[in-house]
Amino acid sequence: MKQGLIVFLNGTSSSGKTSISTELLNQNEISFRHLSIDDFFHGLFHDYIDYINTKCSKSADGEDVEVSVQIIIDSLVTLFYSTVKFMSAKGINVVVDTVNDNDERFNTCLDSLIDHPVLFVGVTCSKEELIRREELREDRESGLAISQYDKVYCLNEYDIELNTETLRPNECANLILNFIRSNRECSAFKKLNKRSVGVS
Repeated sequence: MKQGLIVFLNGTSSSGKTSISTELLNQNEISFRHLSIDDFFHGLFHDYIDYINTKCSKSADGEDVEVSVQIIIDSLVTLFYSTVKFMSAKGINVVVDTVNDNDERFNTCLDSLIDHPVLFVGVTCSKEELIRREELREDRESGLAISQYDKVYCLNEYDIELNTETLRPNECANLILNFIRSNRECSAFKKLNKRSVGVS
């Protein structure tokens, strides 16, 4: 079975990834499914917290147990990329909307997807624009995008780079579709190297 194409949108929070994803989903030429880390967490994170709190609310000596959010997040990130890999293996084209803002998550991504066709797309805009967009959103903490900026954009290998400050979401989607139509090789993702965990 031919593997499904993974359109990986690499950008910080508020960079425009979800708007581009929506445009790709709304066109009729190429079928895509959308996997967003935000939706993935909202769908599983709270259910897991509720579950573990009922199973592990007290220690053996009766002390209250506080669940480490980090062990849950890391596990969900691994499950997220395993889901992307599974869908691609089943021939499903996937738009991936996430943020790789630490070395472990980036390495998990690379390990999971390196043997699949990945169109690696840089989704960028200026820091000033990110700050402006965050101020307009009620679902993002102030400063989140800037805190991710250097780690997310330290990569310099992309198949396509899209500046969402100068391009509208539909224009970005059309550039992605044009790349796919051209049958050019998606090579940038395979050139990426693992990061040394703990160096960042």
